[in-house]
Amino acid sequence: MTWVWHPRVLLAPGLVLILVAIGGRYTLDRAGFTDLAWVDLRVIGLAVGLVALGVDVARRPRRERTGTRREGWLVAATLFFVFQIASGLWAPEPARVGPQTLDLVLMAVLVLAFYLYATGDPDAVLRTAFVLFYVAAILFALAALAAGPGEQGRYSAFGGGPNVFVRIQLLGVISAIALTMLSGRKLPLVAVPLFLLTAVLSGSRAGLLAGMVVGAAALFKIRGRLRAGAVVAVVGLLAAVTGVIGLLAPPAFTSLFQERFVEQTVRDRYLSDRTDIWGAAWRLAVEHPVAGTGLDGFYGTVGVNQRVEYPHNYVLGVAAEGGLLGLGLLALAVLLWAGTVRGGGPRPRLTGLAVAAAALVALCSLFSGDYYDARLFWLFAALAAAAAVTPLPARRRQAVPS
Repeated sequence: MTWVWHPRVLLAPGLVLILVAIGGRYTLDRAGFTDLAWVDLRVIGLAVGLVALGVDVARRPRRERTGTRREGWLVAATLFFVFQIASGLWAPEPARVGPQTLDLVLMAVLVLAFYLYATGDPDAVLRTAFVLFYVAAILFALAALAAGPGEQGRYSAFGGGPNVFVRIQLLGVISAIALTMLSGRKLPLVAVPLFLLTAVLSGSRAGLLAGMVVGAAALFKIRGRLRAGAVVAVVGLLAAVTGVIGLLAPPAFTSLFQERFVEQTVRDRYLSDRTDIWGAAWRLAVEHPVAGTGLDGFYGTVGVNQRVEYPHNYVLGVAAEGGLLGLGLLALAVLLWAGTVRGGGPRPRLTGLAVAAAALVALCSLFSGDYYDARLFWLFAALAAAAAVTPLPARRRQAVPS
């Protein structure tokens, strides 16, 4: 009962920080208070989270360091964020430097806070994170079904777009698998069909493709431990669920599937103008190869005239607005992070689950979203790194056979 009354980390910082991360951009005008549109709840939430984190860090007992942590990736990531913010100095006049700078500052602080928080007790923090994302995915799914289809017949929830919604649902799938693996109970898997259904209802082709890629990679990694009976049972269950959904689904679902996935994708090869947008971002990168066009330079030079908010590709966005300098810092941070989490450290299972979640968001960010929409990649990257570099508690080290 010692952990209940004297936990190694407090729950409050995680609750607040994850709520800020999931909530995204939320100003009070979205809640109907138009006169208070200037109030950004992210700032308030993050301030509360940092205070709670400060209390948590202050009360932690001092522990003997057993080695040097590999945190070069965090230094490189921080330099990358600082460079992106500084690039606002040479951004074109129409660029929205102020809001973009706020996004980057909040995201950088959020990443640093999550890493510091998780190093206190990666086991408890990651378990809590997966529980909260599991609950969030259920709430988002139910809210989307209750609200019904939006534009183009696609589903989403709480004011976010379908491409953000699908990430929450697929992270819910990963969270369900994580909770099952960590607890040994299969009850969390009950919600997986709901997550998969609403992910399809989002109409996000790129999000579903990213989910399939991550799922295939995970299955390939554990292929030696798969049992034929279990595989057949899972495939049969999925086929049965698909059949039931197909028979009982409302006309809105079948029409969305037919139009979005069959007609637009297979027959018309419609890619939502992504190739034209990516081509414009690539041309900017070629024309400004060293330092790019500056923060939000894509919108300031192309998007302001064509009504396109951002390049819909994280890497191309960095190339267009940060040039080779920005790409180099991003590549350095990712490579150092990959080296840090390689092998999983003392918690290979937890590290692998966090890496899978980070990879999912990273793949989704190659097709949609801006810089701040990629925050969940950096969040899970920080959690994975913390799990990989933080030594096991002394009592657990003694229990592990040499």
